[in-house]
Parts: sequence; C-alpha cells; structure tokens
Amino acid sequence: MTDGGDAAQTARHRGLIALVGGAEWQEGATFDTELLERAGSGEVLVLPTAAAYENPDRAVDVAKRWFAGLGASARGLMVLSHGDANDPANAASVQQARFVYLSGGSPLHLLSVLKGSLVFDALSAAWHDGAVVAGSSAGAMVLVDPMIDPRGGAFTVGLGLVRDLAVIPHHDSGAAHHLWRTLALAPSGIPVAGVPERTALIGEPDGTWRSAGAGEVSVYLDGEQVGLEALPH
Repeated sequence: MTDGGDAAQTARHRGLIALVGGAEWQEGATFDTELLERAGSGEVLVLPTAAAYENPDRAVDVAKRWFAGLGASARGLMVLSHGDANDPANAASVQQARFVYLSGGSPLHLLSVLKGSLVFDALSAAWHDGAVVAGSSAGAMVLVDPMIDPRGGAFTVGLGLVRDLAVIPHHDSGAAHHLWRTLALAPSGIPVAGVPERTALIGEPDGTWRSAGAGEVSVYLDGEQVGLEALPH
C-alpha cells in the first residue's frame, strides 16, 4: 500500500485512507465519525470533482448537512477541470487539509482532472503527512491502481495513491454487474475489493485493512474470494 519510495518510511508517515463503496454521507456510514477523530480536525475538505456534470454544489451541500450532524463542518473545493487542478491556490488548500473527501460521480472525469496535477500531488503529500483521505465510488476507483474502467469492467491506470489494488464500488447493487468479467480480466496477483454502499475499506498507516460501515467488503484474488489479508501492505 504505497505509491513508491522507501516503503518503511512511507508507512510511518502516511495517514488513514477510506475507500467507500458509494452512497456517501448517509445513515449507515458510521465510519465517518472515526475518520473525523483520526484526522484531528473538525473540517472536511470535499472535492466534488467526479460530480462536475451532476450538480457538484448539491454534493457539497449533502456533505455539509451530514458532517454538521456529526459535529463537524465541510467545505467544497470546486476542482472541476484540469485547469482547476493545476491552480496553486487549490493545491495549497488540499495540502493543508487534514481530511480530504472525494465524492462519487464519473471516475473517468475525476481521473482526467486529477492525473498529473498539482492538486493530486498535494493530496498525496497531505496523505503522506498523516492526513485522512477518503474517496467514495468514483473516488475509491480512481485513488487506486489499477483502476476498473466503468465502460466494460476491464482495467486501466488509476492515480495510484494505493497500488496493486482495484476497487469495485456499489458491490451490493446491480452496478456491480461487470464483476465476473472484471475478475476474469484482473491481472494475476492483483486483489479486487468489492465494497458495498455505505461501507468503507479502511487502510491503516501500518498497512493493515479492515471493513467498516453498513456492509462487508469482499476481496477476490485470481478469481477466488479471499480475506482482507490478501490486500497490499
């Protein structure tokens, strides 16, 4: 569970990561309370990038209401285009944040906006400095590498904050209909995590993983269902 460099040093400094299966900021997403505590901050920085064409302001409003109910605040950072992602002010906001949350929406748009950008570099730097990073649905798909292409279930290159892991969100719904094709196409030795809605696959700084929230994460390796211990450390 590293994006390169000295693995031992990376493990000592990186923060918590939560890969959420979708339906973020709803009842059952009990892990958000813990994420706030681990971040040590009462503010969540929300990037509605994946929802750029699906009313990103509404996504931020949902987050604001949800986190207000948890005694915290949320604010949106409107990184909606690649130009926005290369704005130094936006990158500075991300790097200074202690809890960054990527909303659901279009994984392909999210990937195109963040790939090779100052904002993604800042997100990686913040995480390696101990910040909490969460991504739901599209956010979860894109933060890992390889990434599952939503157009047919094959694999492409993700952002790689976490390497050697692929994520199928909405694993408890019909949206996971590409599962068997995806498992057949998965590279040998690469685990695929099926994450239900309102559920998080949580990666600890020491490289261990656990499931939290309304459902249970399923892990597949070389076509067989296995335990969480198969996930990358």
